[in-house]
Amino acid sequence: MLLHLSMGFAFFKNLRLSIQVMAPRILIHCDLDAFFAAVETLHHNLDPSVPLILGSDPKDGKGRGIVSTCNYAARKYGIRSAMPIGEAWRRCPGPPHGPGNYLKSTRGLYSRASRKVMSILSQNADKFEQASIDEAYLDVTEYCEGDWDKSLAFAKRLQTKIMNELGLSTSFGIGSTRILAKMGSEENKPAGIHRTLPDQIEDFFEGRSVREIPGIGPKTATRLAEWGINTMSEAAEYGEIALARFTSERFASWMIRVMEGETSNDVSPLRSRKSVGKEHTFEFDQIDSENVLSQLSVLVSKVMKRAKEMGVAGRLGEVKIRYQGFETHTHGRSIPVAMDDETVFMRIAHGLFAENIEFERPVRLIGFRLGNLEMPLTRQSTLDVEE
Repeated sequence: MLLHLSMGFAFFKNLRLSIQVMAPRILIHCDLDAFFAAVETLHHNLDPSVPLILGSDPKDGKGRGIVSTCNYAARKYGIRSAMPIGEAWRRCPGPPHGPGNYLKSTRGLYSRASRKVMSILSQNADKFEQASIDEAYLDVTEYCEGDWDKSLAFAKRLQTKIMNELGLSTSFGIGSTRILAKMGSEENKPAGIHRTLPDQIEDFFEGRSVREIPGIGPKTATRLAEWGINTMSEAAEYGEIALARFTSERFASWMIRVMEGETSNDVSPLRSRKSVGKEHTFEFDQIDSENVLSQLSVLVSKVMKRAKEMGVAGRLGEVKIRYQGFETHTHGRSIPVAMDDETVFMRIAHGLFAENIEFERPVRLIGFRLGNLEMPLTRQSTLDVEE
C-alpha cells in the first residue's frame, strides 16, 4: 500500500515538473521610442511637440542628402527615415516658412544613452539580448515566477525607471514568443505596454494584416494577397495543407505556428557569429550620401543573392561605414526570425545608413553583412518563389 502511495506521489510530482517545463516562457521586448530624436531633444533641451528632423542640411529645400530620423511630431507631416531631405523640407519647412527644426546628428550621444538603457534592462532578467542600439529582448520567466501579472508590473517599473533616470520614452511588448513580444511593443507606441497572454494569442492575430508579421516581407505579403490572403484570419481559414500548395510546406508550417504561439522563444546574448557580407571601397572618397546609399543597395542585393545560393537566412543586418582617415563604424539591427528576403534587409540597411551616416564627412568604404545565419532546416522562410 505504501509502495503504491509512493509511486502515486512520484507520478504527480513528475507530472507537475513536466507541466512546469512545458509552461510558456515570458518574454519582454523593449523598443525605445524615436530614440535618436529623443536623445537629441534631451541634449539640446528642445520642445518635443515641435517637429525635429535629423539629417543633412536641407538648404531651404535644395539639399541633396537624406533624413536620418525624426520625432513623432515630424512624422505627422509624413516625414520618415531615408526620405530625401528636400522632400522633408517641402512637407515641413523650417523657420521662417514653417515649424520644422532641422539638425545634424550629434555623434557619440546615442551609444552612451543606449548603454545606460541596456544596463537598466539587463539587471534582473533571466536572459538578456540586445537586438540593436534601441531594442532588447528579456526572458523574465524565472524572475517573475511564471506570473504574467508580475511581468506586466515589471515592465511598468522598467518603463518608469528609464523615464525617471534617463528621460527616455520606451514601449514594451510581453508575449510567449519573440514575435509576440516584438509585435506587442509596436501596439501602443509611444510609451505603451502590450501583453498577450497565451490564451489571447488567437484573438491577437484575428483580422491582423499579414504585413504586420515579422518574417513576412512586402513581396511575400503581395504574393499572399494575390491568393486572397491579406489577414492572418484568412490564412488560418486556408489551413496548413492548402497554404503549402501555393507557398511551401516550410512556410505554411511556420505561419500556422506563428498563430499558435509556437515560434522561437530563445533569448541569448551569444548569437551565432557566422555571416556573409560584401564591402566596396570607392576610387575617390564620397561626399554625396545618395551615391553611397546607392552603392549600399548594390551590396545588399549581392549579399542576399549569395545567401540564397548558400541556402541560409539571417537574423542580423549590419552596415559598415569607413570615413576618410580610416575611422570605421559598424551599426546593426536584428529581427525576430531568420529571413532571406532582400526587401526586408534592404529596408534595414537603408534605415541604419540614414540613422548613422555623418553627413559631409567623406566616405571611403561602405559594407553590408548578413549575420546570425541559420540553415534551411531551422530558418523561418519567406515564400519559395522569393528564395
